[in-house]
Amino acid sequence: MSNRSSHSKITKDLKIGILGSGLMGHGIAYVSALSGMEVVITDISQLKLDSGLKRIKKHFNDSLNQGFITEKRMYKALSNINATVDYRELSGSDLIIEAVYENRELKTKLIAKVEKYLSPDGIFASNTSTILITRLAKKSIQPEKFVGIHFFSPVHKMKLVEIIKGEKTNSETLDKAVEFVRQISKVPIIVNDSSGFYTTRVFERYTGEGMALLTEGNSAELIESIAKKAGFPIGPLAVIDEISIELVEHIRGEMSHELKIGNKELPSDSCDQVIDLMIRKVKRTGRSGKGGFYEYPKNGKKFLWPDLEKYFPLSGNQLSEKEMMDRFYFSQAIESIRCYEENVITSVKDANVGSVLGWGFPSYKGGTLQFANDYGLINFRNRCQELADKYGKRFTPPKLLDQMVEKGETF
Repeated sequence: MSNRSSHSKITKDLKIGILGSGLMGHGIAYVSALSGMEVVITDISQLKLDSGLKRIKKHFNDSLNQGFITEKRMYKALSNINATVDYRELSGSDLIIEAVYENRELKTKLIAKVEKYLSPDGIFASNTSTILITRLAKKSIQPEKFVGIHFFSPVHKMKLVEIIKGEKTNSETLDKAVEFVRQISKVPIIVNDSSGFYTTRVFERYTGEGMALLTEGNSAELIESIAKKAGFPIGPLAVIDEISIELVEHIRGEMSHELKIGNKELPSDSCDQVIDLMIRKVKRTGRSGKGGFYEYPKNGKKFLWPDLEKYFPLSGNQLSEKEMMDRFYFSQAIESIRCYEENVITSVKDANVGSVLGWGFPSYKGGTLQFANDYGLINFRNRCQELADKYGKRFTPPKLLDQMVEKGETF
């Protein structure tokens, strides 16, 4: 590695250490190696590493077959990857990213164990989607060099990366994180530390609304088809199955835990009942389990689980298409406004870009805050109140709207 001053920008000769070769780790390794970086990927067993490498090789082969890369570039990138159980191989890393399971104890244990292998001007990042960066950084020797770099699944396809600034993260660390994200051809947005950050908080409103509609007796088929008609790439129930219902519960649990520490509460809503029923009563946890809201036949197309109606009886009064669409759009736009109001996200552009690239808020709507602008903030606020009166507090218009309407402002 070349000697670089502590103020130098991250460059393509950097060495990246990745902790964990699973769902996220192998994807981060792939995009980093593809960008010409030296990659050391570690895990608790060679078996797990071999599985991660197999997935990395598949991504390379797919890119080769589709004509996106040459054979020469593929072999060069593969030769940049060192998969090992020996943490000492991380020595001299310019950036170490932990991408292990979303468990606070596991993450903090690893931080303490491997941070010493960073180069003198290296930085440490967590790929968490919910745990406060400030809390994780408390286990760090150099909290000013600790940052959140939150990737989206599948990493090799998703363009957005959410960079989270902890209380002690300094500007140089933030610059290096942004530069790294750009080097791997991704789009960075910067947010401040808060439970669920920006993207998880707002995306959770989409999946939550899908489950709320189900408990109210709306047909699962209708929920899924109207969500897609509204411009979302995948229905809320299908996306929960992909993530896994257990992970959705885990994320809500983490967010609830963090909020309680700050004397706040995660609003309890009908989605908790759905999650509980699916996991504990019918033991259906999603695609990676024995099926969830959908069945996944080995040699056929997925279809909605026929017994859903047994547990979520159909109402004789199905909601209209417009009402359902509004609930999807408004639930997310309101949460985005709350994030903006709370200074979690400080850039309107980042809020819009994050919603479109992060979880597929319809691009023709321009993003969550742009949706509110285009609706007209007075009309938007009034519609929020209508929805709140019908469906609950989650639709209550944020106070910021009143202030903006009064001043004639827009996002």
